[in-house]
Amino acid sequence: MSIRARASHPGRYREVRGPKEKSGNPSPLQVKNVQIERRRYVVCVNQDQAKKDKADREAIVAALEEQLKRGDKSLVGNRGYRKYLRGSETHFEIDRQKIKDEARYDGKWVLRTDMDDLPTEDVALRYKELWMVEDCIRSIKSILETRPIYHHHDETIRGHVFCSFLALVLRKELQDRLTAASHSPEWADVLRDLESLQWVEVEHQHKRFRLRSEARGVCHQVFQAVGVAFPPTLEQQMG
Repeated sequence: MSIRARASHPGRYREVRGPKEKSGNPSPLQVKNVQIERRRYVVCVNQDQAKKDKADREAIVAALEEQLKRGDKSLVGNRGYRKYLRGSETHFEIDRQKIKDEARYDGKWVLRTDMDDLPTEDVALRYKELWMVEDCIRSIKSILETRPIYHHHDETIRGHVFCSFLALVLRKELQDRLTAASHSPEWADVLRDLESLQWVEVEHQHKRFRLRSEARGVCHQVFQAVGVAFPPTLEQQMG
């Protein structure tokens, strides 16, 4: 049985919320348990992802319709386009039934587990945590910009691992606090906007001042989530 067949298997969905996730979240994860041939599957649905899947598909179809009006057959080599086409080598048209069928699986994915005693909600949450760990490991080499370092002593190796792990813990804690405050910014946006927040020291009439740059994007959300007062725009330095 295909993954899509498992995703469309009948059953009732239940909402899943993490321990720090507010009940007012308009788009909680939904899960249902499916038992097929003594194998257990958990079907998950995320409405935010479903909206994204729909928007992406509509953008592809709109571009495809425009290309077909111009008679451009070269687009058939594009996998994103080709899956929505039907016809021969000389005539192509959009497969509306394929689009309709695919829409049934927007925002869905299927987990398989052999942990029969674990509640369905816990299976989904454990998978989400695993996905976040894997994503964080990738972030060490990219977003957190942890470069390869060649060590010659055990102490420096342990220090490098500790600092990398600490960075992941801090990132996870910040993301949890943002979620609890009903904010869900992209991590790259958080880093970019916080990095743009800087102090500039100036001296005027024998007095020293510190000027804060303009707060961009999600800066206010981050400060609010961690309970830190936003620094003033202008501050006189004493001493």
